[in-house]
Amino acid sequence: MQADRSTELRQLLADRILILDGAMGTMIQQEKLGEADYRGDRFLDHPKDLKGNNDLLVLTRPDVIAGIHRAYLEAGADIIETNTFNATRVSQAEYGLEALAYELNVEGARLVRELCDEYTANNPAKPRYCAGVLGPTSRTLSISPDVNDPGFRNISFDALADDYYDSAKALLEGGADILLIETVFDTLNAKAAVFAIEKLFDDLGKRWPVMISGTITDASGRTLSGQTAEAFWNSLSHAQPISFGLNCALGADQLRQYVEELSNACDTHVSAHPNAGLPNPLSPTGYDETPEHLASQIREWAQSGLVNIVGGCCGTTPAHIAAIAEAVAGLAPRVVPTIEKKLRLSGLEPFNVGGDALFVNVGERTNVTGSKAFARMILEGRFDDALAVARQQVENGAQVIDINMDEAMLDSVAAMERFCKLIATEPDISRVPIMLDSSKWSVIETGLKCIQGKGVVNSISMKEGEAEFLRQARLARRYGAGGGGG
Repeated sequence: MQADRSTELRQLLADRILILDGAMGTMIQQEKLGEADYRGDRFLDHPKDLKGNNDLLVLTRPDVIAGIHRAYLEAGADIIETNTFNATRVSQAEYGLEALAYELNVEGARLVRELCDEYTANNPAKPRYCAGVLGPTSRTLSISPDVNDPGFRNISFDALADDYYDSAKALLEGGADILLIETVFDTLNAKAAVFAIEKLFDDLGKRWPVMISGTITDASGRTLSGQTAEAFWNSLSHAQPISFGLNCALGADQLRQYVEELSNACDTHVSAHPNAGLPNPLSPTGYDETPEHLASQIREWAQSGLVNIVGGCCGTTPAHIAAIAEAVAGLAPRVVPTIEKKLRLSGLEPFNVGGDALFVNVGERTNVTGSKAFARMILEGRFDDALAVARQQVENGAQVIDINMDEAMLDSVAAMERFCKLIATEPDISRVPIMLDSSKWSVIETGLKCIQGKGVVNSISMKEGEAEFLRQARLARRYGAGGGGG
């Protein structure tokens, strides 16, 4: 495992804009690989088709992957991403290769590590960094895959966090300098990754820099799971990443306003690696933006003081990265601002409470101990009616909604899980933060695993002693919540 290079990296980020590499999939497509390339000798008799499983190429065609990494290093990239976007058990299960996930991450990181060491040795004045990539997976914790059951999920928070834990551990074992949680389309997935990484750092007794990059899916300015850029930041700021930014889905022109939104909100470095414009099936790369045009747009971002790390996503090539590196050379990096201290919560939208706020309007009717009518709805399984109560509270001005399921005749854990998952599918309710209210930590923790925004824990108690209180408080923070004591 590599030593923590956070101090060195932060110094470089203060000195200049760093260059991230470009697309991996685009470059692999240009190699025109066939099924035999993906199988190699090792997987000759594997029962499923393997073409398209690009992560597998670190084992079967490492020469191709190393060649792509080398091309980006030659183009001037400071940070090289591992070819491990889908190297989680849940993603590899689609190919029947879930048992390979750990090995894929180790080997993916090792390939980059060796090349970065080679280029750093050749030019110590330009150190290179290996970013171990943790992709979003093919599952989502905030959205049901079943239109007939909005409360259903095809993976649990715990299962996804366990998967990310093993992948992150393997990336560090292979020599990653940085862990990069990227192309986040569901913030709750990213919260599971952060939870896993924090546990891993505790277990290893040391830390590594973490980068987080989300995806604004279209002109609505929201992620696939519905959050705005600032709400996305509020939800994940507890991770204290070395950089926070956006990538994929949009070209530089469409992405700019959201990069600016993050630049104004984040008290850390900002990264951006847009696509090469919009998809174009007639283009050799599948995208239509030239290196020169993309670089000119990113140069304007740099001149406007918006970014600290820039690179490319889908459709970009070493030519794009070389043009970007040249375009921002000599331009000052964004100065990380001092952001006014506020309570910064989020649902789908940010909710920031400063010292000048007279009060916060908390809707209390979704509380079985305070509303007999609501308690009856939950006990009778009338969750649609219960959602209507929550919706009415938000429509009437509630800025936060309090959820309490502490009722003697109720399975409080199951009720909290079901209701929070249903709320996640109702944007007119989930746009505001959630306050999780219970005398039982198990109920609060269940709720924390179901909300993608930054909510509030109300409250944890000293009744079980200081040690247990502190354990719960630390966990609440690791899940990304604010909290209170009682």
